[in-house]
Amino acid sequence: MSLTPEQRDQVAAELKTFATKLKLTDDQKGKLQDALGEARVKIADYLKANPNLTKADIAKQIAAHRDQIRQRVVSFLNPDQLKTWDAEVAKAKEFLGQRIAA
Repeated sequence: MSLTPEQRDQVAAELKTFATKLKLTDDQKGKLQDALGEARVKIADYLKANPNLTKADIAKQIAAHRDQIRQRVVSFLNPDQLKTWDAEVAKAKEFLGQRIAA
């Protein structure tokens, strides 16, 4: 999915707000960065290996990795942070126009 510069700015602003709401410790920030980085690499590898995918196929792959990221964050976020995580991820799906079934 290609984003315009304006959309990228909006996403960056949303991510900053998201991070502030989570109130992550430095250790949690590192763990989250690792989880997101690994997911980004897996998606990039998948897209490279499968260049003729439909948008629906890409959406399914992203949803699968979103589930994997959530499984990882459960291990280091406290219950309040996890509640915030779930609410913000749901909001992000709408923000990006990707109403993907969980």
